Amino acid sequence: MFMPFVWYDRGALSDVDPQGWMIITASLIIHGVYIYLVAQAYKLGDLSQVYPIMRGTSPLLVPVFGVLLLDERLQLTGWIGVTCIVIGIFRAGDFRIGQLVKKGNSAVYVALMVGAMITAYTVIDKVAIRHVPPQLLTELTNIGNFAALTLFAIREKGIAREWRVNWSMILLGGILSPGSYILFLKALEMLPVSQLAPMREIGTVFGTLMGVFLLHEPQGKQRIWASVLITAGIVLLAQ
Repeated sequence: MFMPFVWYDRGALSDVDPQGWMIITASLIIHGVYIYLVAQAYKLGDLSQVYPIMRGTSPLLVPVFGVLLLDERLQLTGWIGVTCIVIGIFRAGDFRIGQLVKKGNSAVYVALMVGAMITAYTVIDKVAIRHVPPQLLTELTNIGNFAALTLFAIREKGIAREWRVNWSMILLGGILSPGSYILFLKALEMLPVSQLAPMREIGTVFGTLMGVFLLHEPQGKQRIWASVLITAGIVLLAQ
């Protein structure tokens, strides 16, 4: 879907130095590992169990690494905002600490690994966009996704059926998923990753509200209050 933009920006590749290629390659590999682990997490656990763990880990870790590795600064109100977002995400998914220590709960550990991969590629991509434009970086990381999933998709022997049944959703996802990340990378060109990464979790608010009001999922009041907490955290981060 975004290949025409990549073709337009292809000249940027000639200006990438060896260090830049190392960073881009690291991003490519981490994105590939991430997409594989996401599939495994959804296979092993329930959405309401693994999603808040995956999305709640990175807003907590990215600001820490942004400060330690990229010499960024986050004010006290920012750290309070990060805390609100993380708590809100876990409350939206009705996550409990007991899930972490439950013996044999492999889905939780895989979800934590996904959160670690999100943290890693977010910090690395902040550096990578100094070398290539966001849309070009996104397309390059798709190579990692392709390499990680193709063999498993072929083994499943369900590509034709999946396309036949869900072609419209596949096309829509092909636009929205990378498109949203390109917009995030565009924002990263202007603001610190320690501030923007937690803000990215605003999607959890919209997902929660749609689940409550459109899908009539249970625990509506708790999840609405969790969404309010996430939104409050984002407002604090924006100060």
